[in-house]
Amino acid sequence: MSDCSHDCSNCGEKCSERGIEKEKQNEKSNVKKIIGVVSGKGGVGKSLVTCLLASQAKKRGYSVAVLDADVTGPSVPRLFGIKDRAYSPDGKYLLPAESENGVKVMSVNLLLGSEEDPVVWRGPVIVGTVKQFYTDVIWGDVDYMFVDMPPGTGDVPLTVFQSLPVDGIVVVTSPQELVSMIVSKAVKMAALMNVPVLALVENMSYYKCEDCGKILDIFGKSRIEQTASRFGVKNFARLPIKHEFAELSDAGKIFDAEVPEIAELFDKIK
Repeated sequence: MSDCSHDCSNCGEKCSERGIEKEKQNEKSNVKKIIGVVSGKGGVGKSLVTCLLASQAKKRGYSVAVLDADVTGPSVPRLFGIKDRAYSPDGKYLLPAESENGVKVMSVNLLLGSEEDPVVWRGPVIVGTVKQFYTDVIWGDVDYMFVDMPPGTGDVPLTVFQSLPVDGIVVVTSPQELVSMIVSKAVKMAALMNVPVLALVENMSYYKCEDCGKILDIFGKSRIEQTASRFGVKNFARLPIKHEFAELSDAGKIFDAEVPEIAELFDKIK
């Protein structure tokens, strides 16, 4: 249900959340709204969109956090230029790292000796880690938490949908027909879990020539409008291919990106 309070004790509905208890925040955290960012496959810019949405929320004056649930492929700290490590002040809870712009981040890369160290863990360990990132981190007061999930419909997305009080998701795709087919699986999974789809984002949708202004559909004609209509999703956005995104990401300055499409989208889903 879109208006679900995630409190099954006073609810008579029969849904997929029935019998599955949500993870509880610790007494030092107060996360008000959780938005998951998902994709049907990798390589479509899911982490980029996550960080752009988080940056936009922060620019609007909200308290913002990013939970990097892509445990085996974490990239959020790099995009925000975070070099500090998460640590425990009391041996019980962890403090998240914070970007220079004030976005709180928890990622497995903040716990490793080097960000280049591989995470060779089995599914149950990864799932447990994602839960602990929510329950055992001192998030403080957070208006918006964005959860960067791994691609696909496996253990971690299922765990996030079932265990965290997710208010909705943003699905990221690209123009190719195959990717549009794969993203359908993510949308249908969200429907099965009674998690509303807030928006679709088509990344790398087109390229605008800086010299002549011509629009080029490098990866094929956009299908985002048809896909959104098919699944009854009201909000969608098309992001262009920009070398600026790669440059700012590599420099850890993604917060500085000015993306009108993301600003407009955030206003619709906040």
